[in-house]
Amino acid sequence: MPATDPVHEIVNAVYLSDSRRVLATLIRLLGDFDVAEEALHDAFRAALEQWPRDGVPANPRAWLVSAGRFKAIDGIRRRARFDALDEVGDAADLAVVDAAAWADEESVEDDRLRLVFTCCHPALAADAQVALTLREVCGLTTEEIARAFLTPAPTLAQRIVRAKAKIRDARIPYQVPTHAELPERLDAVLRVIYLVFNEGYAASSGASLMRHDLSAEAIRLGRLLVELLPEPEARGLLALMLLQESRRAARTSPSGELVLLDDQDRSLWDRDQIAEGTRLVEQLLSSRWVGPYTIQAAIAAVHADAPTAAATDWAEIVGLYDLLARADGSPVIALNRAVAVAMRDGPAAGLALIDAILERGDLKDYPLAHAARADLRRRLGRTADARAAYERALALTRPETERRFLERRLAELSASQG
Repeated sequence: MPATDPVHEIVNAVYLSDSRRVLATLIRLLGDFDVAEEALHDAFRAALEQWPRDGVPANPRAWLVSAGRFKAIDGIRRRARFDALDEVGDAADLAVVDAAAWADEESVEDDRLRLVFTCCHPALAADAQVALTLREVCGLTTEEIARAFLTPAPTLAQRIVRAKAKIRDARIPYQVPTHAELPERLDAVLRVIYLVFNEGYAASSGASLMRHDLSAEAIRLGRLLVELLPEPEARGLLALMLLQESRRAARTSPSGELVLLDDQDRSLWDRDQIAEGTRLVEQLLSSRWVGPYTIQAAIAAVHADAPTAAATDWAEIVGLYDLLARADGSPVIALNRAVAVAMRDGPAAGLALIDAILERGDLKDYPLAHAARADLRRRLGRTADARAAYERALALTRPETERRFLERRLAELSASQG
């Protein structure tokens, strides 16, 4: 079928919007990741063959789930003709009659949350939990996940394969945990949802800075989780995502170029998202219970509250970073605090902190650390040192939008010398 065929375009659009939901439901119905993935591909192949002839169904997602399930069961039955009965017992269990399950809209909407909890089961290693969820729930490629983990792609691929095998061999259930089990399972799920959001908010690859589908999905999962378990940190994460997402429209220029926070048109910020996120932060702070996500949300709320960049309360932000550092002493938090100190006390103070982080070997391959160092050197008039730091950041940066921003900074340095 020609790529310009309208039905082909519809199939492609449905794949982009609904394939991960279809996969999650097929995993629920079939009970096996690999069988469900094969069924997903079979269903879309069937759509390409049948929809041009029969028309696009009224409910494409339900059609795809039904087609995928049918083809998986048909495949199991065909294989059973050639295998000994004792070898197909487990496979036959996949053909459980559940004719109405795929049509239950509420159940289908919850399937991705069920899948998140399955992928984040404590029987799996923490890094495998995150990798598997990003791959299966969100459809990120192995290469994209590997870049987020700063891990070789083959290593990541093996990690995902082992995680799937563990789920199958240990018969990990595809379900949301009981209320008693939820608290101990929450941290991994929150970490995964936030990684999904970050990949959408600042894509690790490609021509676009942002992938709205991923950040919107993370917020949707965050809302579902809050409804299921309104724990403080779940609400804190939702607040953080809403406050960060509120700036989406201002983060790029009309031509798609990166716009830094200080230069953003704040009239473009989404005031409804800011109001909801700020309300959640205020409720959490008044309860005197704060965790890392809540503190980060409070920092985002300070930015959102400032009418202009110059009016930002950097003293309050540094104080919140001090609190955050006690809860999460990661090098990235230290870097963000150093940038805030530079805004409060001047570039020399912030640069000294960033230099110390990099001299310890922390974040030596983290492009934002070198970009921050370059910016502070530029503000101090250390042009040659700034150029070296920008070039190092550029060498480490993959997203095209961020690369173009760094290239503009380098060009501006050259022009200032000329």
